[in-house]
Amino acid sequence: MRRSYRTFADRATAGGELAELVARHLTDTAGAPEARHADRPLVLGLPRGGLPIAAAVAETVGGDLDVLIVRKIGSPRHPEFGVGAIAEDGPAEFDHDALQYLGLTPADLAVIVERERTELRRRARRYRGERPAPPVAGRTVVLVDDGLATGVTARAAARWLRARRPLRLILAIPVCSSQARDAIAGDTDVVLYLEAPDPFWSVGQWYDSFEQLTDDDVDQFLTHRAR
Repeated sequence: MRRSYRTFADRATAGGELAELVARHLTDTAGAPEARHADRPLVLGLPRGGLPIAAAVAETVGGDLDVLIVRKIGSPRHPEFGVGAIAEDGPAEFDHDALQYLGLTPADLAVIVERERTELRRRARRYRGERPAPPVAGRTVVLVDDGLATGVTARAAARWLRARRPLRLILAIPVCSSQARDAIAGDTDVVLYLEAPDPFWSVGQWYDSFEQLTDDDVDQFLTHRAR
């Protein structure tokens, strides 16, 4: 018998539930050798949709909230189909299986990559001003998004973070495909999630309300948390 999976009312509801899961995990591992000297966790949301989730997590665990900016690299014919991603100032990361399936090479996507880098820089200026990307070395980092379909953007973010030597790297999402969860497991210390439905077509199908967020929404979450 196939299991029935629930949907979340909205990102705020999903964030509240995920926050409790993250809090339990941090409590359960507080005595682990790698966690004994940990500072308060750094909670990084992937804008825009990950910010409501990340804000709820940061509030519950007493963490510092910030953004990690990632841009998806879409297929030329189907921009919503991610074949790669870039995080902050990192290199473009590609899903080489997807490229092979579509008959593409990274060189074929050079124009798209540069366009996404331009948008990434715009968002960095908008969300942070002159602030640099948050330092992560030696900290427990909780990377948060509203869900994983292919996982390509989260994987680029995780690899960017790994290169900066966090103490622990936790990926936390309300809902994900099992394929994306398994693919990213090697780039994180742990993946925390509430649901992994099968089949999985899109993140939005698992939310009753999944409105598009704006730059102003991101500003409000960051401003509120900074008070």
